[in-house]
Amino acid sequence: MDRKQQFEQLKQLQEIDFVLVELNLYLDTHPGDMNALQQFNWYAQERAKLAAAYEQQYGPLTNFGHSLNQYPCGWDESPWPWEL
Repeated sequence: MDRKQQFEQLKQLQEIDFVLVELNLYLDTHPGDMNALQQFNWYAQERAKLAAAYEQQYGPLTNFGHSLNQYPCGWDESPWPWEL
């Protein structure tokens, strides 16, 4: 397992999460800004793609049924994303 690549993918997800939070806050006060809404949707789709690729290779990012898991990878394997 390439930890450097795993760390880089997590970093990309965190960067997109930051952008999504900022756009979400902006859209709370500017709901009619179509450009911001398009940006939000684009980043949301990008995040979904990156998260799916990460989970396919390294296992679930979240629990409570928000991430799929496959045998044999996942539950008993580390590091967990927050341990990197």
